Amino acid sequence: MTTIRRECTKDIGMREALLDRAFGNARYLKAAERLREGRVPAEGLSFVAAKDHRVVGTIRLWHVSAGPARPALLLGPLAVDDAWRGLGTGAAMMRHAAEAALRLGHKAVLLVGDQDYYGRFGFSAEKTGTLWMPGPYERHRLLARELAPGALDGARGLIAATGEFAPKPDLAALVAHVTLTETARAA
Repeated sequence: MTTIRRECTKDIGMREALLDRAFGNARYLKAAERLREGRVPAEGLSFVAAKDHRVVGTIRLWHVSAGPARPALLLGPLAVDDAWRGLGTGAAMMRHAAEAALRLGHKAVLLVGDQDYYGRFGFSAEKTGTLWMPGPYERHRLLARELAPGALDGARGLIAATGEFAPKPDLAALVAHVTLTETARAA
């Protein structure tokens, strides 16, 4: 039995290793990655599936606009460890993430994925035909789910990142720390 919970700092290394196994370096080339890079996930919408202190699944949602002035979330990536595939872990994570997004007042979720899988969670390409991603993608795989009826009515234009920027390391503080450490060692 896995537990789905909010991601915490100690999960990051395991999450990244899982994503590397699931998608390899190709994940950095995807159009959806352009919307995630340099940003933090939406508050309260970053989850892991854990078993015995091991991350076996991950799902995160990110703030985007579905065209001008139309807030939405971008889901992804969803990844499940090979040993846990086919056991309902991904489906449980999808339901958990959608319920949390709805509870937090979000109105629409977008993703790039397979209709055969995501359709059972209410995703379709019905309202994505006049939206586009910032980079190459397969148009038929751009899917959406409205959490509030009509949230994507008339949505048109470029899907753009709107989330908070990830904090950048303070280079001056890092250099000062290294210098102080080296000075202390030499003393």
